[in-house]
Amino acid sequence: MSNLNWPGADTSRASGFIDGPAGRLEVDIELPKAPARGFVVVCHPHPQQGGTKDNKVVYMTARAAREAGLASIRFNFRGTGESEGAFDDGRGEQDDLRAVRDWASQHSDLALAGLAGFSFGSAAALRVAHADGAPSLATIGLPTGYFEHQPPRPDCPWLAVYSDDDEVIDIEKALKTCRELAEPPQMVVLEGAGHFLHGRLTELRSHLQDFWAA
Repeated sequence: MSNLNWPGADTSRASGFIDGPAGRLEVDIELPKAPARGFVVVCHPHPQQGGTKDNKVVYMTARAAREAGLASIRFNFRGTGESEGAFDDGRGEQDDLRAVRDWASQHSDLALAGLAGFSFGSAAALRVAHADGAPSLATIGLPTGYFEHQPPRPDCPWLAVYSDDDEVIDIEKALKTCRELAEPPQMVVLEGAGHFLHGRLTELRSHLQDFWAA
């Protein structure tokens, strides 16, 4: 069912489907202007609350990766958009991420540079980074309430971006939980911003670009 090819010399982007663990997955790939030095996979927010690969925070995160010299990959979790399968409460979605990551590793000449995610997608990215390893991790609006105790701490550079006026997650609990980790992530708190970072996406892009450029 896969019909996606990695972008060639004549194009900087490609869209299509790859084989996933629950059926085909809808994927978008975009390359930076200069030869890419790796790739980043970005995960979208909760699919049962309207989250897709085209979410503006997800799109801006992917753009930041490209501006840092990395190929960006956005995809729809199972049961979202044209991706097959059904919502699996964050479990099977981790395997969807692994399928996209592994496909990109096999079909490009690039290495994984990092995983990223927004809200629900940040929890999936964190769990996979911890279980499998990753060169870097960027989370935006990570809901620490998704974890029974503390979230795991992957052994990689980790940038955690939060909004101090978040209306979706318990921001005080999230900040406290991250700061109490044995090795807290690098944290950026955007003052006066809501969960979806309305009007603050340029700031998000700048922080992510600096993180991946380093």
